[in-house]
Amino acid sequence: MSRTEVMIGVGTRPEIIKMAPVMRAFDRCGFPYTFVHSGQHHDYNLSLQFIEELGLRKPDYNLRVRERAPGRQTGRILIGFERAIKMFKPSLLLVEGDTNSVLAAALAANKNGVAVGHVEAGLRSFDLRMPEEHNRRLVDHIASYLFAPTENAKRNLTRENVWGRIYVTGNTVIDACIENIPIAERTSKIMSSLNLGEYILATVHRAENVDNPKVLRNFVEAFEEAPIPVVVPLHPRTVKRLKRLQLWKRVNNSRNIRVLPPVGYFDFLLLMKNCKLIMTDSGGIQEEATAPPIRKFVLILRISTERPEAVEAGFAKIVGVEKESILKALDEALRSETALPERSPFGDGTSGKRIANLIIEEIIPELKKQAS
Repeated sequence: MSRTEVMIGVGTRPEIIKMAPVMRAFDRCGFPYTFVHSGQHHDYNLSLQFIEELGLRKPDYNLRVRERAPGRQTGRILIGFERAIKMFKPSLLLVEGDTNSVLAAALAANKNGVAVGHVEAGLRSFDLRMPEEHNRRLVDHIASYLFAPTENAKRNLTRENVWGRIYVTGNTVIDACIENIPIAERTSKIMSSLNLGEYILATVHRAENVDNPKVLRNFVEAFEEAPIPVVVPLHPRTVKRLKRLQLWKRVNNSRNIRVLPPVGYFDFLLLMKNCKLIMTDSGGIQEEATAPPIRKFVLILRISTERPEAVEAGFAKIVGVEKESILKALDEALRSETALPERSPFGDGTSGKRIANLIIEEIIPELKKQAS
């Protein structure tokens, strides 16, 4: 097996979306890399289809991890990435985000003397109930090269005295939105099937929310009482919790809630672009909503966020998880016609190119010099 300079590791759809701009930048300049998929998210064949839709090449190696229990899943992915590292012998492993795949891949690289580059480094919610907060902190302290999306993320890393070198690059999710909205508008049929006028787009999936019966009930009641219809693509985990709480029929029968099954990336881009505003507990959506082709106000259904830049720029507001506070913030947001900024606080759409250039022109030559 031939040696590779850079290995790119992904495991979930958000990682693929955010790593795609870096991969495209490598492809444009003919820089070789090895693409490894852990299989963490759902069906691997569906992931392959998604990768193909984004115009990316098929992974060179896939771990096909089927484990779902968090500890065993992380262990299996670590073993799989160690196998891939020994096979391809990379100088640098590039990972993105805060999933179990990211942590496991970074640990495998660290244990085998391979430098780690972390895309989207330095995000902090300071909420230790979130498994992602543990993952991202651990990876940042393993990484040799940290690609922070914002100055705020850089300050978090500096405050923690990370050992790696920090670069402020912007967030590749903005690149992805700009690149993929035109594709979505050509291919998605979601808006014609929805057949709605004004609507609110809502997503809820975080364990600390949907696993809490009181919080999940608050969300259902807030969606029912919202001034305009609420479109909710529901994560399977959330559906399971709704059924357990005997809320599923109520949600399905509500005249104000339009339940959708999990939707594809292109469909979701159009749902964001065409909605009145967004209510979500997702971190990534807080970023995507600020992209120039989307520019939507977000009510954050959490008590904290690792994306404070969206709040500071005026794109988002933390409203908590109580029904009354959600409805009050929703009413205020719909009444006011506050103009949102033209520019995203998360980047200008060239982050993938910036990261690729740093790796090609600075990091790989440095690693070669160290190895000689």
